[in-house]
Amino acid sequence: MSALGFALMSACVKLASARGVPVLEIVAARALVSVLLSYLDIRRKGIAPLGHNKPLLLARGATGALALICVYYAVTTLPLAEATLLQYLHPVFTALLAFHFLGERIHRFTLICIALSLTGLATMMVPVWSSTDTPLPLLSLTAGLAGAGGSAIAYILVKTLSKTEDSSVIILYFPMLALPLSLLLLGDDLVIPEPETLGLLLLVGVFTQVGQVGLTKALQGEVANRVVAYSYVQVLFSLALGWLVFAELPSLWTLAGGGLILSGALFNLLARRG
Repeated sequence: MSALGFALMSACVKLASARGVPVLEIVAARALVSVLLSYLDIRRKGIAPLGHNKPLLLARGATGALALICVYYAVTTLPLAEATLLQYLHPVFTALLAFHFLGERIHRFTLICIALSLTGLATMMVPVWSSTDTPLPLLSLTAGLAGAGGSAIAYILVKTLSKTEDSSVIILYFPMLALPLSLLLLGDDLVIPEPETLGLLLLVGVFTQVGQVGLTKALQGEVANRVVAYSYVQVLFSLALGWLVFAELPSLWTLAGGGLILSGALFNLLARRG
């Protein structure tokens, strides 16, 4: 559910950007919808909206907000499949952080998954140094990697907070910080969207909420390494949406790199079941 929600969110982000909406305005719209939905859910549950561990909740919100800006920049400046593949290197970072901070053992099959993912990234980036293919923008690639690293930190914080905080409270802090940060950075670049574009911005927030709820619930009930491995399904959704909605045909390098990354995730899951 989380993977499908985030894939649909990324497609709506790209569509809104194509209509001239700045990236930071998309972030702000997503955050506004998410704040409202999270607050209504907290009121429904009858719990305290600000939680117990406020410093850690604030850290999770700030890290997620900065990572989100990087991810959205990559999504709006790269083909959808490439942007998604870069973002979904976060299990590499998550596994290492979970080992260091949560004491989660990194099994042999997780190390193989990491090795295949890094090889896939290197394969995908071959056009950057090749004169025979159109290279991907280096700044966009850097933003995608920064988003993946920031997401991993946010996931570790979510996993830690899930022991004491309700999922709706954890989700609330993310848009609560992302909204003022994005508006501050946006400045005078605000664009008044047309009705159709406004609908896309609303869908960005709704699909984000679906993805966040699914991810937070999953992290509450399973170790971080296994949860993020399942999230690789988003790559398949994004490849399909990129083809169906944007007529984007991935390059051979992207297909080869994506195949290696997905093979690593599949090996990780099958090895765990065994």
